[in-house]
Amino acid sequence: MMKYIFIHGLGQSPNAWSGVIKALPENNDIFVPSLANLSDDQKWDYKSLYNSFENACRKHIATQADLCGLSLGAVLALNYAAENPENVHSLVLAAPQYKMPKTLLSLQNLIFHFMPDKAFKETGLSKKAMISLTHSMKCLDFTRCLRNIKCPVLIICGSKDKANLKSASLLSELLPNASLATIKDAGHEVNLESPADFAHLVSAFYKRISRQP
Repeated sequence: MMKYIFIHGLGQSPNAWSGVIKALPENNDIFVPSLANLSDDQKWDYKSLYNSFENACRKHIATQADLCGLSLGAVLALNYAAENPENVHSLVLAAPQYKMPKTLLSLQNLIFHFMPDKAFKETGLSKKAMISLTHSMKCLDFTRCLRNIKCPVLIICGSKDKANLKSASLLSELLPNASLATIKDAGHEVNLESPADFAHLVSAFYKRISRQP
């Protein structure tokens, strides 16, 4: 049986997908992991997080799955598809980066340093863990392994998400079976800002690929 896996972004929780999932015409057999609760490992870096995510996928994917991720969730989905192409039926990547923007991550970490600890409470991660995680992502670059991904891919980006529009467009050109869609007047968190529009795009994509042999 096919399973749909929705992966939230950094600073979000699984609830970030509630509006999108409710708007999907068929919303059964969906797994929405909490990235903060995937592992008991106290070492918060990208490698540890990815390993925990990969283990969770092994438990929930019988044959193949459709992965949908935003931002950090898109990075994890892209990474998983590149390393386990046989287990992925399709990808939906929202606000994706395939080569991490070091300057942007450094700026984000600087902002995190000045934020109070309580500001991170809803994410499930401590301030220290959040800074450690983003710092460990600076050198990620999936350019060489993108050729492993042959499945259908839908890339979504908000029209106001200037930090990710260029990367989304380039990624759509690098992947052989990808298409790009933008959501008008939406920013980075398109799953929260425009859940109905997001669900419409995803639903149409799933309907289209289900007809492919």
